[in-house]
Amino acid sequence: MEFEHIIELINAVSKSNLSTFTLEEGNMKITLGTKQPEIITKSFEVQNTQVGEYKVIQPGLPAEEALPAEKTEGHEITSPLVGTFYTSASPDAEPFVTVGTHVTKGQVLGIIEAMKLMNEIESDCNGVVEKILIGNEEMVEYGQTLFVIKEEA
Repeated sequence: MEFEHIIELINAVSKSNLSTFTLEEGNMKITLGTKQPEIITKSFEVQNTQVGEYKVIQPGLPAEEALPAEKTEGHEITSPLVGTFYTSASPDAEPFVTVGTHVTKGQVLGIIEAMKLMNEIESDCNGVVEKILIGNEEMVEYGQTLFVIKEEA
């Protein structure tokens, strides 16, 4: 096989959707491959349906095939605005809270960035963090439940 034909073959495979291609001709074997883009998927997403309930939406399933709504028990902390949620003050810092953390009224639970402004999300009760329903650097909607706190009596 001539060098020009090899170059044409490389160009053709590069432009195609093939991930690998092998050609054997006599005692010569050519294997070409393209690096596929890495696809990152989330294991689940949380969608508010009404106060006190949420549904788990599995990737690739329509909303009507979502798992049944789960009743949350405890006090819900919701997002006061739309933005990007952060679990800590900086990428290398420890998260403000984790599941099981005892919190007091006014304690910072996370940060929501909106229009380049950092807005602290504070607990409005004393208790223990039961659930964290949002991940670091995820987009949040107004009114979306972020945390469930089991209030102290």
